[in-house]
Formats: sequence, structure tokens, C-alpha cells
Amino acid sequence: MKDYLETWSRPSRPPFKGTCLIWGWPESVIGPLNKPTGPNSYELKGHQVYSLRAGGHYVLWQRAKPLVDELSEQQKARLTTWLIEQREQGDHSPEISRESLNYAIHRPNLQVHERAERLLKHIAGLSNSIGAGVDIRQDTPSPYAWSESTRWEEVVYLLNYLRDSGWLDHTGSNNRILANVGLTQGVVTVDGFNQIAVLVSAVDSTQAFVAMWFNSEMDQVYDQGIRPAVESAGFRPFRADREHFLGKIDDRVIAEIRRSRFLIADMTHGEKGARGSVYFEAGFAYGLNLPVIYTCRKDILEILHFDTRQYPHLDWTNDTIETFRQNLEDKIRATIV
Repeated sequence: MKDYLETWSRPSRPPFKGTCLIWGWPESVIGPLNKPTGPNSYELKGHQVYSLRAGGHYVLWQRAKPLVDELSEQQKARLTTWLIEQREQGDHSPEISRESLNYAIHRPNLQVHERAERLLKHIAGLSNSIGAGVDIRQDTPSPYAWSESTRWEEVVYLLNYLRDSGWLDHTGSNNRILANVGLTQGVVTVDGFNQIAVLVSAVDSTQAFVAMWFNSEMDQVYDQGIRPAVESAGFRPFRADREHFLGKIDDRVIAEIRRSRFLIADMTHGEKGARGSVYFEAGFAYGLNLPVIYTCRKDILEILHFDTRQYPHLDWTNDTIETFRQNLEDKIRATIV
């Protein structure tokens, strides 16, 4: 904790020890973010927090604070998962605004195997050397954060899942961990490190899957907006109608989404109504826990289906494509890179 106090740079005033503004857990570090309104007065705009229970640093803007206070335990867990993902994608201190909060808490819960795999990666990251044991305590917040858990019994279940999968050894006992035991020590196995390698390779993809209406009306926004934005951010766009391949297109679409780092879903449609395939592809990526960036022609925003309407969309018109391109590139860099 001392190191964070000494290297703190973002807050506008010195940080202090306090409790996590999301979870209320102690031993967090908080720095106010203030905006000067006069020679001797400030307007509070938010706080930057370092909290192990939230997985690291985050910024909570003042306008979003009342909404965070009303979240359920499970919503806080989903928000924590989103924060961890943002940090893994290069955003050292993700910002919780009303918009990002709404997105984070409406994501689906992680599946059990995803929670277990994330806990495995976290334990491996805590290990000082190969074969070294890592203490996992009931009163240590980080295992909860990384496994989207709200109770110790959930962490115990996931630890046993990792052991049964052969990815983690629990030293000192050949029995399963019991929920009433507040301390165990885990050692990542060779198979466990192999599994982590598989997970990391999937995240290293440079492909961006683009789901959109395949119509000549969309050529301009794709060729002058979406494609150059993706490429400028360092990724390769994949559009199914511009690729040549044999076999069923449905199978190829699913396979390519799985190979992608993220998905761009443009919800624009014509007079025949919403594009069901775009909704399907966005939902499939969402189920794989891939980031989805929504875009849409401005005049369609008011008639979007309720399933996606609550998510932020980057809007465009044929007259604002250059601005849209820059906004999309900035979004990709902030969210993915």
C-alpha cells in the first residue's frame, strides 16, 4: 500500500487511506479529483481509487456514485470484471461514468469455467516462481475480484474446480477444500500453465469482426470509416461478405468471431427492419465475453431494438464519417488496445 501512496500521480489532491467506493472493503487508497472553481475553492468531480477488491485502480465520477451505491452484490461483481478487463486491455485506471456503469452491469454473468480460468491466471500471477505456493485467504479480496465472486464459498468451489481439472494443486492436503476453511495454498501445475497459454493466445488476436448490413448504402461508412479506424488502431477487419471461402457461411462466421479480439456491430438497417444476423453475431460475441462496440446511422438510433438500445452507440451520417472514423479509432484504442 505504501508504494501506491508514493507513486500516486493522477489525483488532484494527496491520496488517503479509506474503503473501496464500490465494495466498502478497507485498505484502499483514494485520491480526490477536483476541478478548481476559484483561488481557494474546488468542485469535486470524482475519485481515483486503488482497491484490491475491485482488482486495481479505477476512477469513479461523482455523477455515477449514487448509482454505484444502489448496485446489488452481483452487479458490483460484473462491474469489477469489466474494470479488470479494461486494465488488461491497457487502460490503467478505467473510468466509471453513468454510461460505462450501465454497460458493465448489464453484461451477462461470467460462466463458471471463465471464472475458474480467471482465478487460475490470477494465482499464477501472484506466484513468485514456478512451483511456488500462493496463499489464498478468505479475508484477501483479490480472489473474489478476479473470479466474479461475492462469497468465500464461491471461491472455494472454483478452487476445487481448478484442482479437479488438474490445473491447481492444493498443498498440504489430498482432500477437497472446505468452505469453512479460511486459508489454503495453491500451486499452478504444468497443465495449468498450458491452459493459461491457451487463454493468452486467444486474447492476442489482431482480428476485428465487423457485423453489419451488407448493402451498397453501407460501402461509404465501411470503406471510409470502419475499416480505416480498425486498421489505424492496429487491427485487421473481417467482413464475411468480402472474404472467399468454401463451406457454410454460418459455420465460418461463428469460427471467425471466436478468432477475433473484438466485434463491431453496426445496427443500421433499411426499410425491411432490423438485421437479425447482426443482433445474433453481437450476442454470440457477447456470450464469448468479447468486447462489442456498437455503431449506428444517426436516424436509426430512435428505433433500435430494446436489447441493444441501452448500450452506447457511436453514431454517424454520410456527412460526418471522418469524425465517426476518429471517434471509432479512439474507442478501439481506449477499449481494446
